[in-house]
Amino acid sequence: MKEKKILVPLILTILLWVIFFLPAGSLHFWEAWMVWGGFTLITLGITLYFSKKAPEFLERRSTVQKKDKTNQSPAIFKLFYLGFILPGLDYRFHWSVVPLWLIFTSAVLALLGYLFIFIVFRENMFASAVIRVEREQKVIESGPYALVRHPMYTGMIVISLFLPLALGSYFAIVPMLLIVPMLVLRIQKEEALLKDELKGYDAYCKKVRYRLLPLIW
Repeated sequence: MKEKKILVPLILTILLWVIFFLPAGSLHFWEAWMVWGGFTLITLGITLYFSKKAPEFLERRSTVQKKDKTNQSPAIFKLFYLGFILPGLDYRFHWSVVPLWLIFTSAVLALLGYLFIFIVFRENMFASAVIRVEREQKVIESGPYALVRHPMYTGMIVISLFLPLALGSYFAIVPMLLIVPMLVLRIQKEEALLKDELKGYDAYCKKVRYRLLPLIW
C-alpha cells in the first residue's frame, strides 16, 4: 500500500512529461522543462510531507472508484485535456509568440496555484479523488475554507488558466477555459451530496456565501 501512495504521483509526473514533450517532438522545449520541473518538485514535496504527517490522506487521493456521480460531465468537457497537448504542438509549429515576461509570470502564478492547493490539502485531510463523506469527517471552516467553499477548485482554475501561457501557447487557453463550466457543474452536484450527507454543511454554506471566487460566485 505504501508503494502505491508513492507510485501514483510518480506515474503522474512521468505522464505529464510525455504529454508535454511528445507533441513538441523536441527536448528543447524549455518552457515545458521549467513548468514540469516546478510541478514535479511540488508534487514530490506534497508526497513526502503527507507520507510522514498523514499517510491516510495519500491513500484517499490514490483511491479510484468506478462510480463517482459528481464527476460525470458532458463529453464536450473532455476537450479540456487538449490544453495540455496543444502547447507542445504550438512549440513544434511556432503558432504563438508569447513574451518572456508573460511566460515567467504565468509560470509563477501556475505554481502558486499548485502551492495553494497544498495549503488546502493541509487544511482538509478528507480531500479525496472522489467525493464521499466518511464517518469521522467534519465541516472545515478555517484557512482557505473561510473564504470560499471549494478552494481546491479555485487553485485548479488558476493553474489551468496560466499553464498555457507558461508553456508559451495562446491557443491552449481556449480548451483550458472549459475548466470553469466543468467545475461549476461538479460543485453543484457535490454540494447537493454534502448537504444531504455531511452534518453542518448546510449551515456552513449560509456562513460562507461564495463557492469558488470571492465576491463573484
